[in-house]
Amino acid sequence: MSQAVDAKLFACTQSVELAEKIAKAYGLPLGNVITSTYSDGEFQPSFEESVRGSRVFIIGSTNPSTRNLMEMLLMLDAAKRASARHITAVMPYFGWARQDRKDKPRVPIAAKLVAKMLETAGATRIITMDLHADQIQGFFEKPVDHLFASTVFLPYLESLKLENLTIASPDMGGSKRAYAYSKFLESDVVICYKQRAKANVIEHMELIGDVTDRNVVLVDDMVDTAGTLTKAADLMMERGAKSVRAICTHAILSGNAYERLEKSKLESLIVTDSIPLKQQSDKIKVVSCADLFAYAMNAVHQNQSISEKFLM
Repeated sequence: MSQAVDAKLFACTQSVELAEKIAKAYGLPLGNVITSTYSDGEFQPSFEESVRGSRVFIIGSTNPSTRNLMEMLLMLDAAKRASARHITAVMPYFGWARQDRKDKPRVPIAAKLVAKMLETAGATRIITMDLHADQIQGFFEKPVDHLFASTVFLPYLESLKLENLTIASPDMGGSKRAYAYSKFLESDVVICYKQRAKANVIEHMELIGDVTDRNVVLVDDMVDTAGTLTKAADLMMERGAKSVRAICTHAILSGNAYERLEKSKLESLIVTDSIPLKQQSDKIKVVSCADLFAYAMNAVHQNQSISEKFLM
């Protein structure tokens, strides 16, 4: 007679705060993991309880530094070698996803490399949210549950009760996401067209559409240096927008991002807690994705559908 498989939740160090929220929503405590560190920086995570025959969920975003990805790989390998039956990498933010193709000669496709490393390390399933490019799911040979942050953002947007709402994409690549939001909210759409001099440096930006007297909400999957968002917000206010807000799933916020946000005409930036904030800001509102991940993880464990959480 077969026995039910136990579920066990563990956190990588970079995502402990979010993992604690997920565990609370799931209804289980986080498992015990300790990390030993050598003087040269090498580290070794260790499960301090048995995972034999269990369904193990390892929660950790893989935003740089590379330590975060390495920790996920080591924990996957440890679970595999400890005879866990199912090993799910729960990655609220899938790092290295911007390198999803060869956009010039002699460069890597890092997203594909990361996918292969995760599977080699022992992941039998991936749960993630708002990939930089949807097709990254095809880099995996294992099942991928790709969640959408719109599930948590749309109720928040509706609660603002904004009149004359317009959804905006900060670039051509995000137009599909913007149209999906606008269809749900029955709003207009505008798109920013930008040309880059190099990575993270915008040479020129132009607006496609009218934002006069509109409350604009920019929608993107991530905010890194905040250069694009703040430039887009300033441009829209110059073109007559009533207000500009931004919704970005993953708050990387590197370099001078916080300074740019404070100086910009953005009224607010709404993000999830997929990546912990480096510092607090009155302009930043965090909407937790913990319940969404807890729901998906429980559904996976119970072999149930998660399609009702796919709002877009």
